[in-house]
Amino acid sequence: MNDKRRFERGGRNRAGGARGQALQGRPMGEVLARATPELVLLYGWHSVRAALLNPARKVLRLHAAAGSLAGLEALAAQRKIPLAEVTPQAISASLPREAVHQNVLLECRPLPDLDLSEIQRKSGIVLVLDQITDPHNVGAIIRTAAAFNVDALVMTDRNAPDMGGVLAKAASGGLEMVPIVRVVNLARALRHLAEDGALCVGLDSDAPHTLAGAVEGLGAGRSVALVLGAEGEGLRRLTRETCDVMARLDLPGKIISLNVSNACALALSNVHQALHARA
Repeated sequence: MNDKRRFERGGRNRAGGARGQALQGRPMGEVLARATPELVLLYGWHSVRAALLNPARKVLRLHAAAGSLAGLEALAAQRKIPLAEVTPQAISASLPREAVHQNVLLECRPLPDLDLSEIQRKSGIVLVLDQITDPHNVGAIIRTAAAFNVDALVMTDRNAPDMGGVLAKAASGGLEMVPIVRVVNLARALRHLAEDGALCVGLDSDAPHTLAGAVEGLGAGRSVALVLGAEGEGLRRLTRETCDVMARLDLPGKIISLNVSNACALALSNVHQALHARA
C-alpha cells in the first residue's frame, strides 16, 4: 500500500463538513511512532475521544484500523488533524504488550503544566498524591476524581507516574478532565493550599480520627485537600506533619486497609457529602 494513496470516504460527517477527509494509508505492519517525553501515545476509544474533545490537548495524528473510528472521524475533522488507516498489528507494535487499544491510537503532546495558583474552584476538593507511582492506580484515582469534579490533582514531579497511555487508559478519559499540578515540594504545596483556606486531611488506616468526623460540619464554602499516600509506605513523615489532621475510613469489617484507588473513592464520597450537607 502506497503512503500517498488516499481512501475516499463518501457522505458527510456529523460536524457538517465534507466527510471526504482522506485516510492516509501506511504499509501493512509498519511500526508507528514511539512515545517520547514530547510525544504522548493515547489509545483506547474513551481516552482518544476525550483527548480530541479537550482544547487544551494538542493533537497531531489519529491512527485507526479499518472500521474502528466509531464516531472519532468527525472529531478529528473538527480538530483538522490527519487520519491514517493502519493495521491493528501496527498499533500493537507501538504500545506495551498488554495494551488494549481497541484499534485506535492518537499522537499528541503532553498537557500543559498547571500552577497551584491556577486551580479554579468547582467542588472545593483538591486531591494530593504523595509518591503514588503505579499508573493503573493513579489512572483509577483520576477517573474517580473526574466523577467527583475535583478542583485539581496535585502530585510531585519525581516519584510519580508518566502521564501517558497506560495511565490515560486506566483513567478512561478522566485525564483530560482533571487539572494536574506537578510540584517539587509537596509539603510546601500543602501549606499553600492551607493558606488558601483548605483543611488538609491525610488518609491513614491507623489514624485516631474517622474521616467522616474530621470533615463533619464543614459545609458549603469550605475546601478540603485530601492527601493519599502510596500503598505500604503511606504518607511520608513531613507530609503527615504538614496535614491539619490525619483520618481513617470508618470500615465495619476486619480489613481496614484498601487499595489506594478504592480508598480514594470512599474518601471522596465522605468529603463530598460533608461539603454539600444541608444546614
